[in-house]
Amino acid sequence: MFYYCIVAPIFFVSHVQPNLTGSLLFLLILSYVLVAAAGYIINDYFDLNIDQINKPDKVMIDKYIGRRWAIIFHLLFSFSSVAIGIYIDLRTHVHIVGLANFVYGLLLFIYSLSLKKKFLIGNILIAFLLAWVIVVITCCEANQFTLSLQHRIINTQKLLRYTILYAGFAFIINLIREVVKDMEDVEGDRRYGCRTMPIVWGINATKVFVAVWMIVLIAILSLLQFYALQLHWWFFSLYCIVAIIIPLIRAFKKLSLAQSPEDYHGISTIIKIVMLTGIVSMVFFKIYG
Repeated sequence: MFYYCIVAPIFFVSHVQPNLTGSLLFLLILSYVLVAAAGYIINDYFDLNIDQINKPDKVMIDKYIGRRWAIIFHLLFSFSSVAIGIYIDLRTHVHIVGLANFVYGLLLFIYSLSLKKKFLIGNILIAFLLAWVIVVITCCEANQFTLSLQHRIINTQKLLRYTILYAGFAFIINLIREVVKDMEDVEGDRRYGCRTMPIVWGINATKVFVAVWMIVLIAILSLLQFYALQLHWWFFSLYCIVAIIIPLIRAFKKLSLAQSPEDYHGISTIIKIVMLTGIVSMVFFKIYG
């Protein structure tokens, strides 16, 4: 979505061929699908005991797949992601994707092994890694910026603004969801010695933390509507208010009343919907140009 709705139109108007075309874009997407799958597998592997308490119906390891096969698939997906990244580097001469995919997979492994049990750092790491998925697309076009900078062929400022906008949105919304998930899973986490925010600070203080970030995100999105209306982007503003801001306000209200894991799961579901509607909002940038 980010490539087709934002990156490609900017290059098209500039009459410049982007690096990520056709199969290379598909391979970049595939590489992150693979490294994310590897991360989920190793996370389930290390969290088997905790998941049997927090979400017994969703346990996969030892139920549908053995532990040895889980490790094999984790390594296979991780190395495949790095190999694809190296191939993309060779084709685009960017030399960042292979290394980024390796570091991405390594950080997911370290997160699953220990960081997710630590206070806040695991939440920040996951939020950053999800934001990186947006940033890496812009990074893949870095040499095109350099080649055309002196002629100002590509509107780099416009692309960088959109990259920061959506990467920032991805970071904040995922940080919120990660902390909400910790509140949902507090019972199992406490039993196995985790030091997540709800355990260290308590539920009420954690609610305040989440509420502050929700207010920050709602404020930023509301300010964005002010600029959109100046450009007469009426449908974009209507969409953002109805599909993003109002659901966030609803989640904010539910947060103050939440007490049970089911309550926090409901908030987490709303946030996931906001993630989806946030992604879909990219379509309007293609429409309005």
